[in-house]
Amino acid sequence: MTSLTKEDATTTAPLLRVEHLSKHFPVRKGVLRRTVGAIRAVDDVSLDLRAGETLSLVGESGCGKSTTGRLLVRLLDPTAGRIVFDGVDLAPLPQRNLREVRREIQIMFQDPYASLSPRMTVHDIVAEPLRVQGRYRSGSGTDGADRVAELLDLVGLRPEHARRYAHEFSGGQRQRVSLARALALNPRLLVLDEPVSALDVSVQAQVINQLRSLQEQLGVAYVFISHNLSVVRHISHRVAVMYLGSIVEIGTRTDIFTHPTHPYTQALLSAIPVPDPEGRDERERITLVGDVPSPSNPPSGCTFRTRCWKAQDICAREKPALVDRTGVGHPSACHFAEPSGAPGPGKPPST
Repeated sequence: MTSLTKEDATTTAPLLRVEHLSKHFPVRKGVLRRTVGAIRAVDDVSLDLRAGETLSLVGESGCGKSTTGRLLVRLLDPTAGRIVFDGVDLAPLPQRNLREVRREIQIMFQDPYASLSPRMTVHDIVAEPLRVQGRYRSGSGTDGADRVAELLDLVGLRPEHARRYAHEFSGGQRQRVSLARALALNPRLLVLDEPVSALDVSVQAQVINQLRSLQEQLGVAYVFISHNLSVVRHISHRVAVMYLGSIVEIGTRTDIFTHPTHPYTQALLSAIPVPDPEGRDERERITLVGDVPSPSNPPSGCTFRTRCWKAQDICAREKPALVDRTGVGHPSACHFAEPSGAPGPGKPPST
């Protein structure tokens, strides 16, 4: 996998920059449907992404990963914040002005069967973005049928597959069709929303290796959304950990997997399964107590404090900023951030 050095990260201008992005869904009740509250699905998220880089968003289900992905491609309108792509703020753009942008940013969904029309052949599915953007011409030429054949070959499918329908393929093949469609317009950014979560492990590896190969070949950037940390470790350059709509830790793949500083990140990593047929895995497992709080009524201060073994009075009073408190080179939103295994307040609950 092509690696991006810390020098690259500081000298290369970001392709995508997200600043204080939020999405709150109103809660309405009563006959008059008055707004009585809000679900804070995404709350003050800031991140950046460079060309050819993979940034993974990880966390438990319901933490706001997929909502963030949909905001980045403007399938949802943000409540607040900026989404700056190649110098243009996408957040205030009306829908009619987004067509040009969507040539550059595409999304690949978790369930290919639900996102592919059962009434269209694979050829029509892959050609649809070209037709919408006025780039498909009948007859020969790279903008017509030849372009569809090129895309199918690019993702490991054969030319004869173009005549088939989505239901005739396996899950892995359908996801390749989705990938071919997403790449049709030569985008610079792909948002991949749990693209391999529904696939068998062996097929997951094939799709992930395909994504890595295409990134090296095309230079496309990925926002990779997943709860599978084993997959994330394989594909990512950097990782952002989300909890209850906010980023609680962000850093390079090595930073996150070898020196996690936020208790939530440490708990997630401790749950990664390791092949150990002889039962000699001596890692300390961290079991989080309680349920994830409701995003419509999050805890005061640090939103993770109700499940955190390090929580003290300051955690309820003051929301921790996402800063580097430990000197290990990556920020985390914890008053008592410590590298994994370092001493700190309290003791993690283990199995």
